[in-house]
Order: sequence, then structure tokens, then C-alpha cells
Amino acid sequence: MNTKATIKRLATRVPGLDEVLGGGLPEFSFNLIAGQPGCGKTTLANQIMFALATPERPAIYFTVLGEPPLKMLRYQQQFDYFDSDALNRSVRFISLSDDAMTGDFDRVLKRITDEVAAHNPGLVFVDSFRSVVMAGENGGNPLGLQLFVQQLGMLMTSWQATTFLVGEYFSETDANPVFTVADGLIWLRQSVQRNSMVRQIEILKMRGQATQPGLHTFRIDKAGIRVFAPAASVASVDRTADVPVEGDRARVGVPALDTMLGGGLPRGYSLLVAGPSGSGKSILAASFLAEGVRVGETGVVAVFEQNPKRSRNPVLRDLIARGQVALIDSRQPDLCIDEIVLLILNEVRRIKASRVVLDSLSGFELALAPTFRPDFRESLLGLVTALARAGVTVLMTSELEDRYTDLRFSPYGAAFLTDAIVVQRYIEVDSRLLRVMAVVKVRASAHSNELRLYSIGEDGISVGDMLPEQEGLLGGRPTRKRIGGSPVPPGDGVPQ
Repeated sequence: MNTKATIKRLATRVPGLDEVLGGGLPEFSFNLIAGQPGCGKTTLANQIMFALATPERPAIYFTVLGEPPLKMLRYQQQFDYFDSDALNRSVRFISLSDDAMTGDFDRVLKRITDEVAAHNPGLVFVDSFRSVVMAGENGGNPLGLQLFVQQLGMLMTSWQATTFLVGEYFSETDANPVFTVADGLIWLRQSVQRNSMVRQIEILKMRGQATQPGLHTFRIDKAGIRVFAPAASVASVDRTADVPVEGDRARVGVPALDTMLGGGLPRGYSLLVAGPSGSGKSILAASFLAEGVRVGETGVVAVFEQNPKRSRNPVLRDLIARGQVALIDSRQPDLCIDEIVLLILNEVRRIKASRVVLDSLSGFELALAPTFRPDFRESLLGLVTALARAGVTVLMTSELEDRYTDLRFSPYGAAFLTDAIVVQRYIEVDSRLLRVMAVVKVRASAHSNELRLYSIGEDGISVGDMLPEQEGLLGGRPTRKRIGGSPVPPGDGVPQ
């Protein structure tokens, strides 16, 4: 016989928050929404209230000293989640200002009790709860706070109400009876670095369920709050098994390079194309997407540098115009890795894409908020892992400065994160600047080890021959081999 109590979880419908909470808010729980001024506490509380409140489960929102109801309503009406039809039907705003200013906890508790008994709500919000506390302390009754909180929590639980106390707290390490009594502790933070501001949410406590640990970035826009859940958790529920693909390898659209890769890129792999400026990385990325469309697949391209709609590549521009390739060209400031992954996976799901291009990682790093740049290597790992779990084949480009004294494949020391690498280099031969490329690795697959010339024309990239009569190509200035002690005649082995 199973005697365990089952706790129902309430879906907040705040994008990404339910994933971070571990499935939603426990019904009849006693929660604290805390943080410094301006971090979005009142916005989050109102968004949750309008999502959960119904005539059968009405909500009461008590305002204290911070904002009178009319002022709060004026600002809350600017958000999409605000529903004017719900006012006084499933949502009711009540001011506790007069009661709180007396500093009498018993009077405040009695007013709350009377209103709850009169309206029988399923949701109760007190904002700002910190104002009640400060008023009580100023009234010379600081020791009554813990009793007040305990009584309020028991009353709300006995009335089968899910309660939210909203307050301005600056440190979660302070000894505070509210933190002890609360079933859930939702902490909102904001940090400013240079001209960048990042808002983050952390679930410090939620009794009875496992939550996503750590800080999670969120934005406030016209729709309200959007929380960006960890990339791995989002990808795990967004698998694209139903995406139509042809064969077990994705061809990149350059026949000779496909041959060098061993027949194309294995499905689900991530390919890093690294090379200096002007080496054709974006052209190769466009070819990869165009080849997918040719065989009936769709793709997604996320750009952080030039806009494909204004680029000189007519193929990619046409694919985007026809809707066969979805474009992610986020101009949002202060990006985070989880936000980019969410944008990509949403487009992958929308058009059932099997190919994804990120152009480029160098631009992506600059698009991130300064807060996240020191952890860019870890961010790349999360990005690659999330896209791999989604089952798409990924091509990423990366700016790589030509250094002829060493052989590098990634400016971030993160080449091991990808399944395959194609490197592009410049070389000087007979006072001419030529391009060469090679396949450095394809995990668990045979591939060419040739270093081959290639050119860029109106039809894209064309891969040519090797330079067997030259040596020292990776040094940037190759020399001709000697045959029988005599130098090879000038121009031999070098395309004209």
C-alpha cells in the first residue's frame, strides 16, 4: 500500500522557469521571491499570478509600502501577460499600507486573515514583504517577526493557498527566519559590468523536488520574464528524430572536400572550420546548407558578424528568402549561451532542420555579455553538447590567425570539443598568395591527410591538387624540393 503524499506541481508558464524549478511550483507551498531593487521580483510575481489565477483558484495580491495598487497596475499593464478581464474576477489587489505603517504584526496578520477568509484564494502574494518587516522593526517589535512568519505560513497552508512573499534582500547568507520557514526560496540577481547588465535567477531552496542548480540568465521584455534553462536540459526534450535525412553522412557540397572527409560528415557530428580572414569559411558554411536543401533537408544559420540577407552570397540569401534556411541574427545585447541554444533549437523544431551553422565563434564570443566571456570554453562545451543531443549536424566557423611558427586549430584551445576539423591556411608561392586546406580529424572515421590547394570563384569553393613538389607548406613560405641535387624549375607543381 502506497501511503506517500502526492504533491501537485503548478506550471508557472514563465518560459524556462518550470524547467529550472524541476517541473513547476509545489501546490500550497510557502515561497519567498527575493533580490535587490530592480531585478524583476514584482514582474515575476505578477506573471506567475496571471498565469495561475482562475475563477476557481483566485488570487489576492497584497501591496504594502512599496507601490499602491493603482501605480502597480499602471506599469503591469505594459506586459503581454496582463489580463484586464481577470481583475476583480480571478485577481484582486488589496493595499496593506495603512496596517503595515502601524508596525503592528498582529494587525497586519488579522487584515490578511480577514481578506483570505472573505475571498478564499488559492494564491496569495504579499509585496513588499520586506516593508512589513521593516515597519515592524521600526515599531519596536523585531522579535515578533519569526512568530508572524510562522503564523502566516501555517494559516496559508491550512487554507490550502500557495503563498508568495516578495521582498528586497541583498544577501542569502544573512540569518533570517523567513529563509528558514519558506518552502521555496527564489533569488533574483543582477550584475553590471562595463555597459552590460545581466539578470540571473537561482533556486536556493524548493522542498520536495530537485531543481536545476546554479544561476540561470533571464530577460525582461514586453512579454514579461523569459528564463533560459540550461542548454543540456532544453536539448534533452527537443530531439529531432523525425527530421528527414538522406544517408548516414551529410555532404558539405564541395565534392573534393567530401572525398577528403571520407564521404562527407557523419550525421550528428560537429565540424569546426578554422581559418584566417578571407579564407572562405562562410562560403563553405553556405555550401553546407545549400547541399542540405538540394537533398531535401532544411537548415538553421546563426550569424554574429555580417548579415546573410545583405551578404554577397546569393545562394544563402535565396535559401533564407525561400524559408528553407532559418536565420538567427540576434541583436540582443548581453547574450548568454543558453539563450542562443534555445533560439537555435526553437528554429530546428519549427522547420524540422537537420543542419545548423554557427558563423562565427569569434563573433559569438564578442556577442556574449562580458560576464560570460571568461567561461567561453565551458560555454562552447555546453553549446556543442546541446546540439549533439538534439541530433543535428553542425558546422561552426572560427577566425584563426595565421601563425607559421605553430600549428593551431582553435584560438580557444577547444578543438577537442568538435568531432571534425577542417583547417584553412594561406601560403606564399612565387610571390603569390595561395590557399590550402586539410582535414585534421574526423572522429572514428578514416579521412584524407592531404594538404590541397583550393580557390574561391563565382561557383564557390573548388578544391585542387596537392603540391608534391613543395615542402614546408605549413610554414607559409614553402620551398621547392630538389631532384638529383638540382632545384625544380620555377613554377613546377604550382598552378598558374
